[in-house]
Amino acid sequence: MVTVDNYIESQYRLLCDRINIEYLDLYQSFSKRKLQEIFSTIQHLFIVNYSAMNDRLPTGDLGNHYWADNSRELILAIEVLRGLERVLKTTDDAFSVAPYYEQVITKSMGFLVKSGGSQIPPHMDKVEIYYTEPIIRKNDTVKLSSAPAEQQYADLKQIGYGSYATVYSFFDKFYNRKFVLKRANSDLSPKEIERFKQEFEQMTRLSSPYIVEVYRYDGEKNEYIMEYMDFTLKEYIEKQKPAIEERKNIIYQIFRAFKFIHSKNVLHRDISPANVMIKVYDDVNVVKICDFGLVKLPDSDLTSVDTILKGCYNDPTLITEGFKNYTILHETYALTRLVAFILTGKATADRIQDINLKFFVEKGLSPDKSKRYKSVDEMIVAFKKTQNTYC
Repeated sequence: MVTVDNYIESQYRLLCDRINIEYLDLYQSFSKRKLQEIFSTIQHLFIVNYSAMNDRLPTGDLGNHYWADNSRELILAIEVLRGLERVLKTTDDAFSVAPYYEQVITKSMGFLVKSGGSQIPPHMDKVEIYYTEPIIRKNDTVKLSSAPAEQQYADLKQIGYGSYATVYSFFDKFYNRKFVLKRANSDLSPKEIERFKQEFEQMTRLSSPYIVEVYRYDGEKNEYIMEYMDFTLKEYIEKQKPAIEERKNIIYQIFRAFKFIHSKNVLHRDISPANVMIKVYDDVNVVKICDFGLVKLPDSDLTSVDTILKGCYNDPTLITEGFKNYTILHETYALTRLVAFILTGKATADRIQDINLKFFVEKGLSPDKSKRYKSVDEMIVAFKKTQNTYC
């Protein structure tokens, strides 16, 4: 388990060539000097890069280009901020983001990309720059709900059931918000329980706005709490029937999510519209990935080695090849099917009339694995080429 001090050190080193102490006075209430410097640096990065964004705001109904370097700087600052928010939430240095900037960050993550620059959406409001007010604010106290479990979960509502676990929603009166409880089924084997715990641990390690957040594991009941999401991707596409631009935005968020997951040497192995969630805010919808029960990890003896095909979008050749031989070429296959579903409602190229989009999907689903996409970056480049014709 990574300690708090070690995590702070890792984030400090990540920012080492950007450290800026101009706003250090705003963060004297935090206990550790390096944490103060990290927060001062994040404030500096927000000031510089949101000022640059203000200079590029669209003036009409069309978006406008935002430079790649600024995009990468903002994404880095936000990722470091979210990671520290998660790690410090039960410590004396727990903090929250100023409500205005919480909204700004959420909206920004809906369009920021690390390569090639970002497209600022039309009618984006000018960002107010905080020079003398801290964007990151230390909490006075960190308090968890102290109600007995029976009382806290009195209004459990089952919202899902699978071979490994049952999923419930509940309303926590202390926090005045909904949460989700995922409980392992009682008939699981010891190894399956270990995989269930691994799912929780993996999600705590994957600190990203594109991963569903988890909060606490109860070892006695083999259950954990996570944030409540508004829709699965399947529900959102079928019920909300989003416009094409919104569908493209969802696709790019999914690309960013899996680029992050793969950067941690993790393969999800269970990609489907049921395991991509949508969080709806007033001004933006955010994609988050869940269900890491089948992840393939390097050097893990819990990675499944059976030959049963799992994951509804997985390559059927895995039936003969064996699930233990799952690679990035199988992951991009499933991601391609997901893209096709988002755009057409069907996870194949059959309904696609546009030549460029059809080529994109057929390449990702090629029976010849050597012709498939070898990374998410390659998928992003190829998908961008469809934008001029598919709209």
